[in-house]
Amino acid sequence: MLEIFSCILIAIALSMDTFSLSLGLGTYDINTKNCLKLSFIVGIMHFFMPLLGNILGNTVIAFFAVNSNKLLGGILLFLAVNLFFSMLKNEKIEADISLLGMFFFAFGVSIDAFSTGLGLNAITDNKILAMSIFSLTSFLFTFGGLLIGKFAREHLGTKAKILGLILLTSLGIYHLFFC
Repeated sequence: MLEIFSCILIAIALSMDTFSLSLGLGTYDINTKNCLKLSFIVGIMHFFMPLLGNILGNTVIAFFAVNSNKLLGGILLFLAVNLFFSMLKNEKIEADISLLGMFFFAFGVSIDAFSTGLGLNAITDNKILAMSIFSLTSFLFTFGGLLIGKFAREHLGTKAKILGLILLTSLGIYHLFFC
């Protein structure tokens, strides 16, 4: 039971950056089908990244640990700049995210799950259960963040876009320079 509780806490910690980014991304006009697709891909990545981390070990993590926050920061700032320029043009944004874009987004927010895989043996013997908890939690956090962002956009209009812009920019700067 303690193992499950530990896995849930780790899953929540792994999913917080995904939730924050999804809030900002939700201020775009993303349809529900794409919200589900993106959430599903993020969930799948949070299943397989710890597995890869567990299999590949310390050699590869040394490379990714240095670049994971920079990659996520770059993705966040790219989205913030895109949102900023579309706000200046006063155009309606529909983020019809391609499958490849969804994959890169999911990869960027799940690199931390890769490093978690290194210590998975110390947490639990049941890796499949742990990775399933990580996957389900990240799916729910992503989908919830996107829906809350959509709700804010629909009810707050431009203010939600500004909030999304501030959130994306702040998180991008944080991941690029302070992590």
